[in-house]
Amino acid sequence: MQRPWQRGRTDPFTDLLFNALLGFTFLFMVAIMFMNPEAKSGIIDPKAEYILTVTWEDASPDDIDTWVEDPEGRVVWFRNPEAGLLHLDRDDRGMLNDTLRINGREVENPLNQEVLTIRGVQQGEYVVNLHYYASETGRAVSVKYRLVKINPSLKVVYYAEETLQKQGDEVTILRFYIGPDGEISEINQLPKSLVFMS
Repeated sequence: MQRPWQRGRTDPFTDLLFNALLGFTFLFMVAIMFMNPEAKSGIIDPKAEYILTVTWEDASPDDIDTWVEDPEGRVVWFRNPEAGLLHLDRDDRGMLNDTLRINGREVENPLNQEVLTIRGVQQGEYVVNLHYYASETGRAVSVKYRLVKINPSLKVVYYAEETLQKQGDEVTILRFYIGPDGEISEINQLPKSLVFMS
């Protein structure tokens, strides 16, 4: 028969085991909360509203440069890669510096491409020029260019091709207006020199 003072008493060993189990569970939950997923290397997520891409023949040693003027008259080019919301993300110099090291091996990247982003909506007119900066071949270069609007979804606004005949040539390939709603309008190619005024 159980006496009244013995009711509800448990074995001290059972209490010790229960407290140890409770402690391990708490430590496990804390460890799970502080675990980070493995970082994905090489992933870049730049903020951009518009992307301008300029490409020419793969493996061409000729150097084509992109010049862009924003509504406030600031000009982005290879010596001034950032101004306001404009960013020249990639200046391609033909075949110069087109070697990459991947897994300890050197790999040639034949792609000739310049990329410029507009990282916000600034109302006004933008001017985009191409400049045939350096020629190794002495030939005319056919250049394709594309302007896309990123948000809220990807939309190709303009796509065309232009031929630059010789070194030193500059041509206005695109003039456009960004409205307060972020929409692009008034697309034209009225010439305006940017290269020789900078």
